[in-house]
Amino acid sequence: MNENLRRDEAALRSSLLTIASYEVHLDLREAADPEVAGFLSRSTVTFSCDAPGSETFMDFIADEVHRVTLNGTDLDPAVVVDGARITLPDLAADNVVTITGTALYSRSGEGMHRFTDPADGQTYLYTQYEPADARRVFANFEQPDLKAAFTFSVSAPADWLVASNGAEATREDGGEGSRVWQFAPTERISTYITTILAGPYFAATDHWSGTMSDGSTLEIPLGLYCRASLAEAFDTDTIFDVTKRGLEYFHSRFEYPYPFGKYEQAFVPEYNLGAMENPGLVTFTEAYIFRSKATHDQYEARANTILHEMAHMWFGDLVTMFWWDDLWLKESFADYMGALAVAEATGSATSWVSFANRRKAWAYLQDQLPSTHPITADIVDLEAAKQNFDGITYAKGASVLKQLVAYAGSEAFFEAARAYFRTHAFGNTRLTDLLSALSDATGQDMTAWAQQWLQTSGVPLLSAEVEVDDDGAYRAVVIHQEATDPVTGAAALRPHQLRLGLYSFAAGALVRTGAVDVRIDGAATDVPELVGVVQPDLLLINDDDLTYAKISFDERSLATLLGSVGCLEEPLARAVCQAALWSNTRDAALSAAAYVGAVQLAAPGESGVGALQVMLRNAHHAVEHYSPADEREVLRERLFSFVVEGLHAAEPASDLQLVWARAAAALGLHSNTHSGWFRELLGGKQSVTGLAVDPELRWLLWQALAAQGQASGAELEAELDRDRTAAGKAGFTRASTSVPDAAIKEKAWQEAVFGTRLSNELLSATIAGFAEGPAELRAPYVDRYFAEIGRVWDAMGIEMASRIVRGLFPGSQDLTPGEAAEEHRVVLAADNWLTTYQSSPAALRRIVLEERDHLLRSLHAQGKVA
Repeated sequence: MNENLRRDEAALRSSLLTIASYEVHLDLREAADPEVAGFLSRSTVTFSCDAPGSETFMDFIADEVHRVTLNGTDLDPAVVVDGARITLPDLAADNVVTITGTALYSRSGEGMHRFTDPADGQTYLYTQYEPADARRVFANFEQPDLKAAFTFSVSAPADWLVASNGAEATREDGGEGSRVWQFAPTERISTYITTILAGPYFAATDHWSGTMSDGSTLEIPLGLYCRASLAEAFDTDTIFDVTKRGLEYFHSRFEYPYPFGKYEQAFVPEYNLGAMENPGLVTFTEAYIFRSKATHDQYEARANTILHEMAHMWFGDLVTMFWWDDLWLKESFADYMGALAVAEATGSATSWVSFANRRKAWAYLQDQLPSTHPITADIVDLEAAKQNFDGITYAKGASVLKQLVAYAGSEAFFEAARAYFRTHAFGNTRLTDLLSALSDATGQDMTAWAQQWLQTSGVPLLSAEVEVDDDGAYRAVVIHQEATDPVTGAAALRPHQLRLGLYSFAAGALVRTGAVDVRIDGAATDVPELVGVVQPDLLLINDDDLTYAKISFDERSLATLLGSVGCLEEPLARAVCQAALWSNTRDAALSAAAYVGAVQLAAPGESGVGALQVMLRNAHHAVEHYSPADEREVLRERLFSFVVEGLHAAEPASDLQLVWARAAAALGLHSNTHSGWFRELLGGKQSVTGLAVDPELRWLLWQALAAQGQASGAELEAELDRDRTAAGKAGFTRASTSVPDAAIKEKAWQEAVFGTRLSNELLSATIAGFAEGPAELRAPYVDRYFAEIGRVWDAMGIEMASRIVRGLFPGSQDLTPGEAAEEHRVVLAADNWLTTYQSSPAALRRIVLEERDHLLRSLHAQGKVA
């Protein structure tokens, strides 16, 4: 109750209060006992009030509040505690409040997460708070603009490692085999980026030193943490190297010294996010510790995340948005800076290719959903904030920043950033504050640019209208822009600084023969620079991927792509073209069979590991969701045979070989014609030269076999005995629930929808397994799904409820010949639920709307004639 803080409530509270400091003590001494559900939490807050005599409230999601003391007076918890809020009446000008209670350990990854390692039985704790889960651990004023200095102390078993944002100040004997850790006060930061790490973690240390602009030397202690059972796989030297390169890069670029003392990074189990930018102690998913062979793409993705979080030390931690409307002020910038730093600090030649293939593709998808919103969103409450950590806020925002750099220049962008940090250090900002810095740096008013790019929704479509004379030269080239804001229905034409690439065949390859930089403004823009130029085989709008837009090809260019996309030599050009073809497929402008054909042309010659992985994954999705049901089996076998050929043709032991192998295993989830081959790989009777069938690949193969009813429970248990790890347990859970048996599906449904036993990661594995196998086994659950999701949302925290509502949506459906997509049974059921439950929480409705849209898109595509 009262967990969903509204924006207006937060604004009123911040208009009254200034928070000076917190002193927080947590007693974690009994955390290793699974029978102990919670821990003692004591929070002392010093703050001032601009309107003495008024009242306010603090936030605390506790099992029980034991004591509330305000300015020396005890308040009755039975009177002042109302759900997640604690009323503080009759405030003085200067106040001290102490709140003591029992907080609960979490299995959902929210608050204080507790994990027992199946490898050795050890217990590990870590915290995760964004956007508002610090209140699950200690009482506080939970909103980003009420910053304060935090001093943490922790009681824990003496043989544990304990860390927090600040450096360890003291460590004293706590009696009975425990110790008390005291940490140095933090700078003024927001509640959601405070953190505690506790458990028998493995630790590695290093340091970085850099020369500041004034000639002084800055020394930053470095640390890395992971579970003890993963220490052997923990490549600390590589991670330290990326970290040092990042610190060197950002200090050079931002000209503002890292302000938070030490820089530690912890890789933790069952993490809900890729990472979190807690200053002084960044937390990451331990999926970034590679137990099995990892590809260049995986290492690059990890480096991107490390540098993304490091950029947050400035964008987000040093300078923080007032409220979640301006979440983009940290996430868009960190997403852009992560890709830029991987390219410039680590020297990766594929960083922007990966950005185009993954991040931008995510943005295009999100921006075409009914839930799309401007980059500067209207976030009315915390539930809306939780849902807004999406492809718009991250990837579209980063794409628009890349366009901003092309539009205004790199030096102006960084000069604006430097001024922004200097002016607003340890404070909070809004859009207008950044625009002021940008306007000063560029010498032009950026208000119109911001309105067009940041305050409207939707993906622009750019197309080329060409006229060619009898000699094959351009008589005219016009770039058309179509853009409508799907939220308002109004035109949303934007300025674009982009590059037109001219590509023609030479010695069997498509090579760039010229390029023209153009500023697009309005619905139609002439390109006089191309008049008289011989028409190339491919005219590529948005060459080098400088702007954010879908692109449509002229007739000659499209024919070139569909017949020769694999001949493009330039990796980023290939990525832009592949993204365009995939968009056309999702829009039902290109059939699934035609898209698979384009992949068959491009994939064998693709040298980029990430690009190949995206192509094969998209092709698989196209077959299973976008192809007509009566054509699917033929197309599925065609794709599988192609992938196996690619596997055998790949260089032994190469990253590309591993991508082909994982793609083959994934395809096996939907076909039992190759189960014998999978078994031979698992048993060592069949080998592919250079291919290591390591734990990750083994579980992919077992999951494929299980989904086809070709793996027994005893075999899966035996595989789990081989791999008694957290990843092994998740792999086993998914495989076990993939088995096409009605009783197994029912058990999985009961566990997911009604149970409380599963952690966040095992819940997701259960849901993923439930979703595999014949559609007829899941048909009885359509009505049950819509009957239960309201109860699930009310009964569970938003993290677990979101996983259930999204993961169990019955979206893998086929279009019956002659049936209209909008008349499909599941679409009608979703429509009925949305109509009947119009007052249901907006975040819940958003998930249903999005999943309905994904289903409609697949049904429309299935009706596309090849």
